[in-house]
Amino acid sequence: MRIMLVEDDLPLAEALTALLVNSGYAVDTVHDGASAEALAAVERFDLVILDLNLPEMDGLAVLRAMRARSDHAAVMILTARSAPEDKVRGLNLGADDYMAKPFDVAEFEARVRSLLRRQAGLRAATLVLGDVTLDLISRRFHTDAGTIDLPARERALLELLFTRAGKVVSKDTIVQSLTSLDDMLSDNAIEQYVSRLRRRLAPHGVVLRTARGIGYYIDKSAGG
Repeated sequence: MRIMLVEDDLPLAEALTALLVNSGYAVDTVHDGASAEALAAVERFDLVILDLNLPEMDGLAVLRAMRARSDHAAVMILTARSAPEDKVRGLNLGADDYMAKPFDVAEFEARVRSLLRRQAGLRAATLVLGDVTLDLISRRFHTDAGTIDLPARERALLELLFTRAGKVVSKDTIVQSLTSLDDMLSDNAIEQYVSRLRRRLAPHGVVLRTARGIGYYIDKSAGG
């Protein structure tokens, strides 16, 4: 899942970026409204975390521009403006959530997960394929033998494939979902991740197939 964080408080931006990256998300961070609007116009994000009191362009103006061009990314407003009228205005302009500063980090993480689940069209708390269960709350994979421990990027790739099981996920979609603008992800690296995931999943009845020249998919008709 790819997130744009728009925050002009540099220490807070750095802390939130680290928190989100450590959770396995691809994060692009910008510090003013004009940069946010320019980036949102050319890149696809699953979630935008948007401050309102921004230099160069107010956060509400960024939100208004996004919705005017039918950008359907989920938007969480994260701001020091806590008055009810500010919240109502933000939600009426198309924000999906509104959180006032200061905030509880655990609640912030829970809201991010909730928005991303909703964005992916997922309503259940778990997904089960073969003997593997994806807990959509903790974003962890489990079998009867315990948790499947995976590096962050492999876990993010498997989560992407799990939530789109039965559908081919293109290499372009994988790159876009798993990387920020500062990251590189080669076809060879993707193939290595897929190869390692195949070995981990095969004993559990989850079959990861290649659509040659296109991408990868989990075969819902195979396995246990």
